[in-house]
Amino acid sequence: MDIAGATVLLTGVTGGIGGALAAGMSERGARLVLTGRRREALEPLAERYGARMVLADLADPDDVARLAGEAVGTDILIANAALPSSGDVLDYTPEQIDRALAVNLRAPVMLARQLAPGMTAAGRGHICFVGSLSGVAATRSSSLYNATKFGLRGFSLAFRQDLHGTGVGVSIVQPGFVRGVGMFANTGSATPGGVRTVSPEQVVKGVARAITRNVAEVNVAPPELRLLTRIASQFPGFAERVQRRAGAGPATDTIVAAQRSSR
Repeated sequence: MDIAGATVLLTGVTGGIGGALAAGMSERGARLVLTGRRREALEPLAERYGARMVLADLADPDDVARLAGEAVGTDILIANAALPSSGDVLDYTPEQIDRALAVNLRAPVMLARQLAPGMTAAGRGHICFVGSLSGVAATRSSSLYNATKFGLRGFSLAFRQDLHGTGVGVSIVQPGFVRGVGMFANTGSATPGGVRTVSPEQVVKGVARAITRNVAEVNVAPPELRLLTRIASQFPGFAERVQRRAGAGPATDTIVAAQRSSR
């Protein structure tokens, strides 16, 4: 799928790596449709990239349906929006759990479901989910986030098979720790065990590669983290012990405390 000249719907543009994705897709010649729920954050980005703006709260099913309706004709969906959702799930209210599940999993699934028919009718298109290595291996104090990202990965890989032969590709791009954005950057906490990071631009390149080459899964992380993640997915009990010894607990606790104060 060529990005140049394609209409790209990008969610989660105002947080995390969303800004880098908007810049990267614009540089590659995409016609952007940007969505978010805060007008004051979205308008400057839409003006910067000459993009169309659609205000929507992805936790609201009606807003998701409206967004899909207003984005008819989308060639490429980049489902990037997600809530961090770290911490002990016992500390979350049912409403907070519902919101995390809605934004991180239900919204991207429903957008894909509602936009895919138009793509298949045209015989071309691509759906790219931005997941996380947390969708491959579990970590402490991330049960809710792990659940959404494991689910997103499973949906992506299976939906890709469902659409095989239609001309529409499906990919999932899974970053590790991204420097300069996200909760580690916001809190100044070191990554667990001193794990190396990747840049937002590397994630953008991963997304572009997934789309243009129709790659099923792209993991954007240093080689050692990709290897450790695969081992952890196969041997979760072993990985749990290694993470504790590597000091994952204190680093995660710092993130959790910061998120709890912002909820």
